[in-house]
Amino acid sequence: MFGYTSSAQVSSDHNSRSEKKIDSILKLMTLEEKIGQMTMYNGSWDLTGPPGTVSAKDKFEKLKNGKIGAMLNVTSAEATREAQKAVMKHTRLKIPLVFGYDVIHGYKTIFPIPLGESASWDLELMEKTASIAAKEASAAGIHWTFAPMVDVSRDARWGRVMEGAGEDPYFNSVVGVARIKGFQGDDLSSAHTIAACAKHFAGYGFAEAGKDYNSVDVGVYELHNSILPPFKAAAEANVATFMNAFNEIDGIPATAHKYLQREVLKDGWNWEGVMVSDWGSIGEMIAHGYARDKTHAGELAIKAGSDMDMESSAYEIGLKSLIEENKVSMALVDDAVKRVLRLKMKLGLFEDPYKYANPDREKAEIYSESHQEIARDAARKSIVLLKNDTLQTDKSPLLPLKPDQKIAVLGDLADDKDTPLGNWRARAERKSAISLLEGIKNAVDPENITFARGPQFVIDNLEEGKRQFLWPLKFNKNDTTGTAEALEVAKNSDVVIITMGENAYQTGEGRSQVDIQINKVQKEFLKKIRKVNPNTVLVLMNGRPLNLSWESENIPAILETWHLGSQAGNAIADVLLGKYNPSGKLPVSFPRSVGQEPLFYNQKNTGRPYSRNTVTFSGYTDSEKSALYPFGFGLSYTSFKYDNLKLSDTTMTKNGKIVASVEVTNTGKKDGEEVVQLYIRDLIGSLTRPVRELKGFKKILLKTGETKTVSFEITKNQLEFYTANKIWDVEPGNFRIGIGNDSRTKLGAKFQVLE
Repeated sequence: MFGYTSSAQVSSDHNSRSEKKIDSILKLMTLEEKIGQMTMYNGSWDLTGPPGTVSAKDKFEKLKNGKIGAMLNVTSAEATREAQKAVMKHTRLKIPLVFGYDVIHGYKTIFPIPLGESASWDLELMEKTASIAAKEASAAGIHWTFAPMVDVSRDARWGRVMEGAGEDPYFNSVVGVARIKGFQGDDLSSAHTIAACAKHFAGYGFAEAGKDYNSVDVGVYELHNSILPPFKAAAEANVATFMNAFNEIDGIPATAHKYLQREVLKDGWNWEGVMVSDWGSIGEMIAHGYARDKTHAGELAIKAGSDMDMESSAYEIGLKSLIEENKVSMALVDDAVKRVLRLKMKLGLFEDPYKYANPDREKAEIYSESHQEIARDAARKSIVLLKNDTLQTDKSPLLPLKPDQKIAVLGDLADDKDTPLGNWRARAERKSAISLLEGIKNAVDPENITFARGPQFVIDNLEEGKRQFLWPLKFNKNDTTGTAEALEVAKNSDVVIITMGENAYQTGEGRSQVDIQINKVQKEFLKKIRKVNPNTVLVLMNGRPLNLSWESENIPAILETWHLGSQAGNAIADVLLGKYNPSGKLPVSFPRSVGQEPLFYNQKNTGRPYSRNTVTFSGYTDSEKSALYPFGFGLSYTSFKYDNLKLSDTTMTKNGKIVASVEVTNTGKKDGEEVVQLYIRDLIGSLTRPVRELKGFKKILLKTGETKTVSFEITKNQLEFYTANKIWDVEPGNFRIGIGNDSRTKLGAKFQVLE
């Protein structure tokens, strides 16, 4: 009436115009050009998989002939512009390339590894760091990141546990959505945002025995209740792309899994984005024993729903003949190509193929001072205080340190400027992180600091310039050189800060381990230091949950710092000196023994849950079955009390709601942040249900003595599950909630869902 057009109508009109343009381009394309859009090649600048067989010259010719639609590992405004220019100048239809890259936890400014940053339980922070990563990557010509990984991962032996948000489906869902929002922003066509990719679809984190690329064997109920929820959340958040998993599920490689890709993702969830294979995963179906050759592998993949072939050349080799022999329908090819064109359209590449290749932005927006400040904030919020015993000498906890103390800083990792960057460090400069030693010296009078390295941890066995990503580490197994000097330093200090754990490349792709303890040389060194100075603080740098049974028993203070990124040392010093009160909580359970793996808090009760008097129960005869440090656990320099849990009602209908509230009081002497966690158990179901499941959390700041009431609204969203009827539903019956500071919380109440 007044000529007003709603934003929804504008969006609808724009989408309609875009789809018409996509259809018109599709009609102009030859079969070879369509296959080209479905083909992704590595640019050879930065290998993240096995080396390919196509030369740079051959790739350039393929670019000019329209036989490549996407490239990965081409970075910098200049390099992406040159590759794009080859396409725009020489190809018939001038369909722009899309450039992808593994921007996992930063581009040049590096934030904590995803598992570490997840320990902040700060979704706004995770969205912010992803947006900065997108800003830096896009300034270097990147359009698309292969992140976030939303695989639920329950096994500490699996190296890629470092790349996700841990063991809980709900937590992975909300963390994944936060990172997708950060990467993609509100407008994918903005030059400051990039397309995100939910990976690895699906089940990759459930690899048997924690071995990377290994088989996965789960039933349909476990698949829907434990593995798929984060992917569904990503699809609902309009993530631009999905990536296949390397593994098979129940005998079918994920890359050829029609049920997953077509029935669940594309049809069931009505998702319209691009499904890209992982590196070579289409061709790897030959090794799986599922495909005869690459042509057969390509047939299986396209029929299942894989739209783009990364580094297998399977579509390039065999798809044309498959079409000509009527083994694959043109409709499947057209659907895949439309999805690729739609992605490029949303990125604004048809309007300006060079919009991301901006050298001025590249100089101004990468590794800026403001980005370093946020990296420091993200790092300190990701630190988890695992233990902080009271000293017998002055009846106070060992941490925070006092600035006038004589501090011994020990350990090979203490002055390591590379390990804090972690694996998957994109374009970070090697050895560019602030080391722990540098951070402490920045925080206190350097005269009070004495450093001794102790025994070497990892032996540098690579040629200068060779990347460690693909190659195994070489560990020191018996050389104790440096121990004597470190012992003298420890004896003459008030307190010892000793840094141990894992090298940056002990976790990540292909980095599975059967031993998840601190290695032998490090541990023996730690034992000797503990004998000469009981005031020992263990600072852990690692990318997976570790078995810390001896350390927890014998070391008075333990700080979990993961691999924190560019500002690691400054952030750790902020926590050690009490400038920041630690607030991190574990997103994974830490075991008492590797024999407990896979270990996760939301297990089933079984028919024989526990007995202290007999052996006929579900547990171990030589160990507690509980985690050493459970999911959601983390200490503070203050203390919190939970009290007065209330429910707004004790019954609700399926579509109704109940509000649960609890009072949280800071009973300590410092202001602090607390993560208030809501857990729910469905007591009786058509399928057995976990003993508890995280269904909400809130991070609050409490001043000393302050009390806040924290409330959670409980609706069908928190109560439904994939039932025995193979539908998502809320089943009537009794439920128990628990609210507290970790997954062991005992403060609870019950309510009933009515028919």
